[in-house]
Amino acid sequence: MEPGLRRLAFTAHVTSSVGWIGAVAVFLALSIIGTNSEDERTVRGAYLVMEPLAWSVLLPLAFASLITGIVMSLGTRWGLFRHYWVVFKLLIALFATVVLLIYMRTFDHMATVAADSTVDLRAVRNLSPIVHAALALLILLVATVLATYKPKGITRYGRHVEGRGVND
Repeated sequence: MEPGLRRLAFTAHVTSSVGWIGAVAVFLALSIIGTNSEDERTVRGAYLVMEPLAWSVLLPLAFASLITGIVMSLGTRWGLFRHYWVVFKLLIALFATVVLLIYMRTFDHMATVAADSTVDLRAVRNLSPIVHAALALLILLVATVLATYKPKGITRYGRHVEGRGVND
């Protein structure tokens, strides 16, 4: 990959990845507010805003991070399957994105319940977003640490490719 294109891809990857972490942190805050607030409008509002925010921010950032990460790995010396840390980052991003896609139905349900003013506030409150957002934040931070420290360890495929004399 040409240096200018590599920098562009790297910038897009870092921006989308950091944005994804930030969006998850916002969801964690909204979840805590929705669970702990005494004000009914605040509780309902927190759960109502999660659903469109998930569709318009979380999901696009998850896909952007995943796609730009794949582009970066294929266009740099790290490769997609040559180093364990890249493979682990890919698995983390795939796992988190799939869980998010599955969880979107939960966001839709929570918004529907929150919008119904006849539903008791106890039924609106839900601990699930706190758990999911906290775990998502944790695994995304693990991916960030892997990207920052790039622990040594070449996969069997990476050793095979290097043994054939493929240049980095």
